[in-house]
Amino acid sequence: YKVIPNGVDVARFERAVPIARWQDGTRNILFVGRFESRKGLLDLLKAYRILRKTGCPCRLLVVGGGPQEREARRYIMTRRMGGVEFLGRVSDETRDALFKTADVYVSPATGRESFGIVLLEAMAAGRPMVVSDITGFRELVDGTDAAVRVPPGDPVAWADAVVAMIGDPSRRAAMGTAGRRAALAYTWPIVARRVMDVCERVAR
Repeated sequence: YKVIPNGVDVARFERAVPIARWQDGTRNILFVGRFESRKGLLDLLKAYRILRKTGCPCRLLVVGGGPQEREARRYIMTRRMGGVEFLGRVSDETRDALFKTADVYVSPATGRESFGIVLLEAMAAGRPMVVSDITGFRELVDGTDAAVRVPPGDPVAWADAVVAMIGDPSRRAAMGTAGRRAALAYTWPIVARRVMDVCERVAR
């Protein structure tokens, strides 16, 4: 067999613009995913709570929905934790704009991730990333300098990694550039050509 990856429309993210509402000097951390245990949202909220206690000037933008939403909202409410905005499910255009709005993209998944298409979208948007050190993500980001990998399920390590990223603008810029460069290898013309190569080889 031959493995051909998913593709991404890089030009789509080039057209996206940041959302003015969240361009107020506070650093934006973005999570996009289903609210279920394997996506690690509750671990992320625990890490964000640590960040808030350190006085980190940041907010958490949460996109998606799922069975853990009530539990996540209760976690925030019972701890009176500010700075978290649940945005629900959004359109593709809004999601693209949110990627451009983010200062750091985070994906704290605990495992069973086959590729990480949302990571590829964050890379295409030029966003630096903090991601779980799991097989599916490792295969995408290894050798790209686009992400910091952190053990899943460790809120303290996640808080440390995110706060270090937020405090280093030049590092964020370099990682974002590296991610976008790496994403160019996954543009649809390139991926489609790989599919056609396989089809032509089989036909011959």
